[in-house]
This record gives sequence, C-alpha cells and structure tokens, in this order.
Amino acid sequence: MTAPLRRALADYLTIRRALGFKLVARAEALLGQFVDYLDAHQAGTVTIEHAVAWATLPADADPWWWALRLSPVRGFATYLHSLDPSAQVPPARLIPAQHRRATPHLYSDADLAALLAAAGRISRPLPAATYQTLLGLLAVTGMRVGEAISLDRADLDPDAGLLQVREGKFGKSRLLPLHPSTVTALAGYLRTRDQLLPQPATPALLISAKGNRLRYNRVWETVHRLIHNAGLDSVGPAGGPPRIHDLRHSFAVATVLGWYRDGADVQAQLPRLSTYLGHTDPKHTYWYLSAAPELLALAEQRLETHRARRP
Repeated sequence: MTAPLRRALADYLTIRRALGFKLVARAEALLGQFVDYLDAHQAGTVTIEHAVAWATLPADADPWWWALRLSPVRGFATYLHSLDPSAQVPPARLIPAQHRRATPHLYSDADLAALLAAAGRISRPLPAATYQTLLGLLAVTGMRVGEAISLDRADLDPDAGLLQVREGKFGKSRLLPLHPSTVTALAGYLRTRDQLLPQPATPALLISAKGNRLRYNRVWETVHRLIHNAGLDSVGPAGGPPRIHDLRHSFAVATVLGWYRDGADVQAQLPRLSTYLGHTDPKHTYWYLSAAPELLALAEQRLETHRARRP
C-alpha cells in the first residue's frame, strides 16, 4: 500500500539534495521508519494522527525526542500535501519540547584504554582495527562522528601531519594538525587495512569488513556495545552510560586543562579550540567546558590569583 509513499520519499530526498539541503543520516533514517510505520498500519498517506502516534514512540522517551522525530515528518508531509491535498501536515510545535543537553561523561585515560581494548576484542580483524582507529581519532581530535566516517583516504596528508575535514557541520571545512603519534597510528591502520582488504569499495579512510564506508547508525550501535563490553555502563553522569559524543567533550576539556596547568592564556587560546572543533561560535565551546568541576576549579583559582595581585 505504501509503494507510492516510498517513491514519494525517494523523490523528496532527491529534490532536497538538488536544492542544496543537507539531510543528516538520522533524519533520512527516521523518515524511512515512518513510512514503514504507515505500511504496517495500512495508511495510504500521512495523517496527523499517524504522525503523532509514530513520533511519540517509545512512550517513556523525553518529549524533546518526540519533537525531534516529528520534525522531518513535517517537511515530508508538506511536500506530499503539494502533490496530494489529502496528506495532512502536522502543525509546528505540535509537540512542544525544549532540548535538555545531556551531562557529558569525561573519559579518563583508564576509560579510553578499556574502550580500545574492547574494540580490539572484536572477532574480525578489520573491524577491530577500524574501531580502535575511529575511537582513538575521536579521542585525540575531538571530531564529530559524522566527520570521521566521512573522511576519505586522500584527506590524510601524513607528510604534513594534516587531516582535512570537508563539508563538516554547517558546511564548514577545516584542517586539523595531528600529533606525530596520531599520524603513525593512522599509517599503521592503513597498512593493516591494505593487507586485509587491498581493494575496498569506497575511498573512505575508515572502512567496514566489506570495504564500505561506515554508517552512522551502525557505528553508534557498535560503540555503545563496546562501552558495555568495557564495563563502562554505570560510570556516566547520573548513572547513565557514557556516549560516543562524550569523546568530543573529553578532548575539549583535556585541552583546556592542559593550558591551565601550563599557565597559558586560556582566553586567547579558546578561539583556536573553537576553530579546531568546527564550532560556529565560541559560546558552544564554553558549554563543552562547563561540565568539568576540575576545570572550573582551575579557572576560579586563576581568578583568585589575579585578584590577589591587584593593588
């Protein structure tokens, strides 16, 4: 019954991309799941009732998650309505919710070592090497997961020690200087990769067991399984498990902690960190740092020292 809806969804996604819009993988996956839901309920088009019923799954989720699920459905429903007036468009703010940022878990060196060891225990050698490299790269660069899996092999310049992030979030590209040990680790991964799979099906830097580019949803599932296997389930804030995105928070906090301990001018360095992380505004970087008690204590200590020196 939903074959026309599936064709309409494919056309909608094609038109969005042709117009220059960049649908994130999660939004595209959600729309596919919504069409599956309509199929299961033998619905021939989008109705507000079906949209809300699907968006509010699971029933015990936070309302911000329901609102996030409904958002791409509104866009698709608006497109459908232009073709079929019987398609209903859910009103804006139908599910009012304010996103609450999760308290990040700051990975310790021991946490990261346990996570890398868990990745090394993956049964197949290529995925084991890939996930160890991915986790290590996220930890030492603070890259977004989507940026890391979008890297091509040609984006790495080992001689210059640079990694190019192309078309990251908000369409921004940037160059990331790498520590020599990171360049060495990446070179080791590429040698292993070439031995196990000399001719992958993709130019991607990080590849799956079949030689394809990693998919975000699969990476999320695998890493959170590794978090469980590493025994880190209960060490997150408020009893929740650490998240893969917390590696980015941990990098930012560790960088600023190092500046404080070295006596550097942190305020002068923060714009550089914002650029390195790919933030559009330094205020986003400040939020990354607000959840670290040790960092706040060092900042307070420096402020008190500054006050004591004033006449």
